[in-house]
Amino acid sequence: MSHLSDLKIEELALTANKIRQSIIESLVVAGSGHTAGPLGMADIFTALFFEILKHDPARPDWPERDRLVLSNGHICPVLYATMAHRGYFPVVELNTLRKFGSRLQGHPHREYLPMLETSSGPLGSGLSQAVGMALADRIDGGVSSARNIFALLSDGEHDCGQMWEAAMLAGKNKLQNLVAIVDRNNIQIDGFTEDIMPLEPLRAKWEAFNWHVQEIDGHNFEQIVGAVNTAKAVFEKPSVIIAHTIPGKGVSFVERDFRWHGDPLGKKDIPGDPPKEDQVRIALEELRTLGGKIKSEHQ
Repeated sequence: MSHLSDLKIEELALTANKIRQSIIESLVVAGSGHTAGPLGMADIFTALFFEILKHDPARPDWPERDRLVLSNGHICPVLYATMAHRGYFPVVELNTLRKFGSRLQGHPHREYLPMLETSSGPLGSGLSQAVGMALADRIDGGVSSARNIFALLSDGEHDCGQMWEAAMLAGKNKLQNLVAIVDRNNIQIDGFTEDIMPLEPLRAKWEAFNWHVQEIDGHNFEQIVGAVNTAKAVFEKPSVIIAHTIPGKGVSFVERDFRWHGDPLGKKDIPGDPPKEDQVRIALEELRTLGGKIKSEHQ
């Protein structure tokens, strides 16, 4: 258990809500990009950047910082929004998402944004990068190194063989400084994961590769922080946290709908959902009022 105070949980929830609003606003300005995945991972990114990670926005190249590798780089709107709200760059810069010459490309580009640890692209490669970092840290700092390497993975990219090669290598080397977090939202671009390429029993597969496995509610801050604390305490093997999330979290008509995997709101009509001209307004209204629980300052 993480022992987060009620006040801290409320602060994290409000921050995640602001991040979700920024995700939608930046995607609308961009006119392209992924919606469901970033909204679903906002709570985990908030917990990482505002509670868990050892990092310093004023010193992004601080040698003792934890490393974070985003493998499924297409959900980078949530990474950018979280970093902006944490102080790495101005929030207004989010309006340059996917624009020509912007630092905020459709996939994270380390040469454009130096505070990133890696550039992404092909799915399935991020865990290999994180394993390399963990091995290097083992060489430099030994098993007593206080640095942690975090790899954020999608469930859909488990279809890639490179993922399992990296998992096997990490298990063989007992990389206790490596923590993987799987976004188990059950969707990928063309359907539900269990229809496209079934992953279950996912926990048993990771355990077979000599990983310590936990399963959590990816929207529960106590569970997120508590699972990472447990992972840090495991010494004899790498850890993976399977976080069950709701894609599109916070926007009722986007939640659990794979059709919103790769498009921004306001771009197209989807049967059963609000017309495209109303989608952005309804989504932001739901977030700003916490699903109708409070009155928005915009009302």
